[in-house]
Amino acid sequence: MTNNDIIRRIRYTFDLNDDKMIEIFGLVDYQVTRAQISDWLKKDDDPAFQEMLDYQLATFLNGFINEKRGKKEGAQPVIEKKINNNIIFRKLKIALNLKDDDILDIFKLVDLRISKHELSSFFRKPTQSKYRPCKDQFLRNFLHGMQIKYYVEKK
Repeated sequence: MTNNDIIRRIRYTFDLNDDKMIEIFGLVDYQVTRAQISDWLKKDDDPAFQEMLDYQLATFLNGFINEKRGKKEGAQPVIEKKINNNIIFRKLKIALNLKDDDILDIFKLVDLRISKHELSSFFRKPTQSKYRPCKDQFLRNFLHGMQIKYYVEKK
């Protein structure tokens, strides 16, 4: 999955308009323009499409954590220059204040069954022996389950 796919899905799931996205970036003191957001959200074959960098998605996810959980006192977490699916998954877990059972329930919404042990392997440090990389299919299914759980259709 590309960073652009991920931000598109988050935007859709939580019905975030451009102003809200600019505000979320602002929560971690990162300035973006409406044009940047528009270019990130365009289809990949659009000439104006811009690839969202890892640093930019990590910045957005840190802002999303602040938006959902409140900004914590003191120094803000360091924004990663390089991210992977495990980091994205962890940041979404933190932002939505999800426990393991909540995540397993989200996976059940898309008919994916995994064990708690398998799930915990995604949140371990890469140096630990039980660490497991989060493949695109798990992140894609989690984002789809998140959409089913959190998306509220406008009336």
